[in-house]
Amino acid sequence: MGYYHDMADINGTLLQVSELTKHYGDIRAVDGISFSVPRGTVFTILGPNGAGKTTTLEILEGLRPPDSGTIEIFGKRVRRVDRRVKERIGVLLQEANFEPYLKVHETIELFAAFFAHAYATRDIMALVSLTEKRNALVKNLSGGQRQRLALGVALVNDPDLLFLDEPTTGLDPQARHNIWSIVTGLKERDKTIVLTTHYMEEAEALSDYVCIMDHGKIIAADTPRALAARLGKETMIEFTADQVPAAARNSLSGRFPQLRQDGGTITLEVADLVPALQHLLGWAAENGITLDNLVIRQPNLEDVFLTLTGRRLRE
Repeated sequence: MGYYHDMADINGTLLQVSELTKHYGDIRAVDGISFSVPRGTVFTILGPNGAGKTTTLEILEGLRPPDSGTIEIFGKRVRRVDRRVKERIGVLLQEANFEPYLKVHETIELFAAFFAHAYATRDIMALVSLTEKRNALVKNLSGGQRQRLALGVALVNDPDLLFLDEPTTGLDPQARHNIWSIVTGLKERDKTIVLTTHYMEEAEALSDYVCIMDHGKIIAADTPRALAARLGKETMIEFTADQVPAAARNSLSGRFPQLRQDGGTITLEVADLVPALQHLLGWAAENGITLDNLVIRQPNLEDVFLTLTGRRLRE
């Protein structure tokens, strides 16, 4: 155990993956990906359904064997994540099915019994803000409370490396922000977190590094700011408009070749803001189009993802 800690501290990398593959017949779910996760960071894997995110996590969690490739974790190369490694990782799956008639504290105690060393139940409940629900049955918890319980269970062994697979899917905004707050607190305690998400704003709020996957491959990886900077110094003008005639849209795209339309939302990528706005306002007046919800902003991860894949993250 000490050997692992020494190696991780020396090179600053807790997890390194090289040329990892997993195929199912002709489907290349994970197709030769490589990346490294620095200690004490949130490393986010982004991608639409079918990109290979969950399969990648399942391999790293020890739930599936890889077809090929190498994994170096806690400073030691392993063919497959074994029991010794699992003592030091925590896992929050997409769906956590707990016994509905157990109480909250009983559920945490049950999972704590699986490990040689575990947090006190009261400390876990305090960490995920469930102390007042100590004696509540699992079946009576709200969606956000159940997800906080799942996160508490993933933390019972005080893991150095935590895998969170879409931790806030289906939660309301308040519950989502509660999970974000817990994740931020964990990073402040030098925990290393590998996160997958379908929410671009979640990735932007939490991530130190972002890896974008599509069709089993990594197509970009860097800090969120560096990824956005790849789009250059352009500014985004975004607005909604109903019933834009094809001729009017074509004339606008002739002036702004990087125009994107998603339903009623149109996004323009512009290098010089003032003349671009003047042209847009003139175009709207000439075609009798009302520009609603007009926003001027800098490029973000959503723009990067759209540029690289031609799709929004949640498509």
